[in-house]
Amino acid sequence: MISAVMNPLALALFRGEADPPPPRSRRLSPAVPGRLQVIAPFQRFDLVLVADLLLAWILFATASGEVVTGYASAGESYWEGLPYLAALAIAAPVVLRDRWPLAAWRTAVVLLPFSIHVGITIKSPGGMPYTAGATIMYLLVLYSVSVRCDRRITFATWVVTVLALWIIHPDSVALGTVMVTVAVVFGYNVRVRRTATARLVEEERRTQVAEGAQAVLAERSRIARELHDVVAHHMSVIAIQAEAVPLKAEGDPAQLEAGLAEIRALSLEAIAELRQVLGVLRDQDGRIDTAPLPGLDRIDDLVAHARAAGLAVLLKRPGSLDGLPPAVGVSAYRIVQESLSNAMRHAPGATVAVDIARDDRDLRLRVANGPGVSPGGAPGAGHGLVGMRERSTLLGGVLEAGPTPGGGFQVTARLPIAGTEETG
Repeated sequence: MISAVMNPLALALFRGEADPPPPRSRRLSPAVPGRLQVIAPFQRFDLVLVADLLLAWILFATASGEVVTGYASAGESYWEGLPYLAALAIAAPVVLRDRWPLAAWRTAVVLLPFSIHVGITIKSPGGMPYTAGATIMYLLVLYSVSVRCDRRITFATWVVTVLALWIIHPDSVALGTVMVTVAVVFGYNVRVRRTATARLVEEERRTQVAEGAQAVLAERSRIARELHDVVAHHMSVIAIQAEAVPLKAEGDPAQLEAGLAEIRALSLEAIAELRQVLGVLRDQDGRIDTAPLPGLDRIDDLVAHARAAGLAVLLKRPGSLDGLPPAVGVSAYRIVQESLSNAMRHAPGATVAVDIARDDRDLRLRVANGPGVSPGGAPGAGHGLVGMRERSTLLGGVLEAGPTPGGGFQVTARLPIAGTEETG
């Protein structure tokens, strides 16, 4: 209990520190005119500091004059430096309050006997030993402490002030306490408002950073999906072709050359798509590669590659696939591409049925393969299925994938056409 009382007092009187001053608004710190910037040691005027210096000078001159007048009217002699020391006790805390508010309050407390001496000398109205200058000074200092210091320090300064009022002049405790409390509460409310504003600004900054990071992750995810689809499909076809061509050629140079030419064409196509996906990453100016992404208009090439790799692909589609939004066309192409790539890897030589249907609202896809004629590769990490589901979800569609009773695998997807944004 004692430490809970003594710690705030120790902070206020000895160990505590105030927060750094907040940055000035442009309204309170106008720029120095161009002609004066050559000789001025600063670039902006601090109007708060200027006002404090002006007020301190007025209080200093007023207080020193009051001491001289008071002693003269009483016909008493005094030390020549007394008026200036008493005036300094009132003016110095005003000069310090903006940069060092807690030091200003401590200075006011230490020099309190001299400021009280001024009030006694000039015989203030009502017999109170507080002049108008001393009152203004102390209320300004308390306000600065309340705005810039921890609430424990603020409360300790309030307690010390009320005790001092009671000791110095008990008859004025009520009025003095009200004035001091108003200054402290007003300053504390300003501090709370500034703190809340600073926290709000920080939260907005963090939100912007988080949104930026989320956008980066989304873009990376999109690029990763595109790379996975391109590499998985083309590399699977190239690998199967490279393995099958020597077996088909059986020493025939013409057939071997034709097979190698087909592998070369597939490699060039893969490189072209990779360049298109990575174009935006290479562009220093942030420009986007505007080459069109593949859509269902290239479904025949996709089926031809799969057949060349050994799959028996049966394609069923409507007479026209025109008018599809680019995003739907790209997603549908990638879903069919990934499904055929999975069939090549896990069910070599299988029969694959590709059914494409559409109406005014939806595009429906079904890619189903039977068991392969030879053992397939080991299961992968599953990124292909994740990417297909993400593509469908982003468009507001649904994708289902899983094994069939006959030992095959089936992928079905429904992609909305109506209301889909017309962007690729």
